[in-house]
Amino acid sequence: MIYYYAYSGHKYGLDRVKRAVALIKALRTQGVEVNLLLNDFRAGLVARELGVMDSVTVETIWDIDAVAKRGDVVFIDSPEDDKGKLEHYSDEYNPLFYVVDSCDRKASYNEVMMKPDCSDTTECISSIIIESEYFDIVPKEERILFFFGDADYDKVVLSNTDFFEGMGMELLLGHYFFVKYEDDLARLFDVLHEPEEYSELICSSSTVVTFSTQCALDARAAEANVIYMKKSEDSACLLQEFETFGIKIIDGFDKEQLIEALDSSFNERKVPNSIISISKTIKNRITL
Repeated sequence: MIYYYAYSGHKYGLDRVKRAVALIKALRTQGVEVNLLLNDFRAGLVARELGVMDSVTVETIWDIDAVAKRGDVVFIDSPEDDKGKLEHYSDEYNPLFYVVDSCDRKASYNEVMMKPDCSDTTECISSIIIESEYFDIVPKEERILFFFGDADYDKVVLSNTDFFEGMGMELLLGHYFFVKYEDDLARLFDVLHEPEEYSELICSSSTVVTFSTQCALDARAAEANVIYMKKSEDSACLLQEFETFGIKIIDGFDKEQLIEALDSSFNERKVPNSIISISKTIKNRITL
């Protein structure tokens, strides 16, 4: 059996789940079936909307072995502290894939690393995973779409009203936004879009401003003008990849940088559609 564990939650969002879904669907085209493991029931409903119908809920990264058995193949896509469990998993699962957003993370127990940039090693596989549908280019509607992410537990958006005033942005709501919060946001944005419209809006919007790494990649693949609001924890190599793909980067809620990015010329560099080659590489590693 093959399992992919993706971490999510109402304080974290769904970026890793969306990445998992993209890879699972690509592997399915290669004849490889993968079972999705999640630590949050709500994330399973979103995965179903995106095309992965079944998932199993486990508590944390430490509970993967409650489902997966010795000799199974396991993907781990989580920022959780494994508290020493990774060594056990590396003995149990063959192979064990570890998906990260930093190039500094090195293999500790012969796990197969999946990182943003694998140019320094042949053992690594890219973690820049974008679903193929975003490369099917459709006509763009002139709109500035803002997607913070699927979660804003601390109401960060509402505490940065100056950033949005006068910008004419349309907000794509997150799956974990609270109803009362949506009412507050409606006074700040010209239009509010439901979370279920994610794929359609990312493909059809001319400009996308986002805090979400996966959204930035999806939108750039769809050839939108993308402005990514970087976070303090973003790795340098991930940001370098973004710049390579023509994604504009600003410092969080810096309105001057936002205006400058919106006024600057559109970057026509392409994002490589590498999901098929990644899935083929993984299939080969699994069947060796």
